[in-house]
Amino acid sequence: MRIDIITVLPEMLQGFVNESILARAQKKGLAEICLHNLRDYTTDKWRRVDDYPYGGFAGMVMQIEPIDRCITALKAERDYDEVIFTSPDGERFDQHMANDLSLKGNLILLCGHYKGIDQRVRDHLITREISVGDYVLTGGELAAAIIADAVVRIVPGVISDEQSALSDCFQDDMLSAPIYTRPAEYKGWRVPDILLSGNEAKIKEWEIEQSLERTRRLRPDLLKK
Repeated sequence: MRIDIITVLPEMLQGFVNESILARAQKKGLAEICLHNLRDYTTDKWRRVDDYPYGGFAGMVMQIEPIDRCITALKAERDYDEVIFTSPDGERFDQHMANDLSLKGNLILLCGHYKGIDQRVRDHLITREISVGDYVLTGGELAAAIIADAVVRIVPGVISDEQSALSDCFQDDMLSAPIYTRPAEYKGWRVPDILLSGNEAKIKEWEIEQSLERTRRLRPDLLKK
């Protein structure tokens, strides 16, 4: 899988994409994450990629020309399954969407900035808009980082214990059951006896019961799905 991230702040993402799971995926040759500085695609001598909005509205707007130049240059090299814009009013990102995107070959993530982007970009160049939550960030870089991490970590082979990824929260629209590790007792606080029993069937039954109970209590909206 290849993910191309278009941003005005590539330095903000360099450390993130070269550490932990994303770094491991790239070293294994299972993912390639490329950062593109949008300012490299402007014809403005001051490398500006924004301008005042028509109509006298407040704020600055990302221009269509450098975005179109960048996307066109990338598409000339390969085909893309999705050109995604990170936007507060996009589809709500969740685990099901991450699973779907992990099956794609090539993705472009366009990070918004300033007041927003020229609407013509959204009308003609973008195939999908994704939101990571009902709040506004300074830019789309953090949203792009979240999407890239959630998608790449479930690409087969990235995580050594694939069963662990499949049992993460939200994979079945439920929260995970509580988990414990050594020591079995600390300050009088004990690990549930069932987890020490070695009875796999009973442990699985306990895990499902706990998962349902936590979901009902903390995120009942998930059960409606």
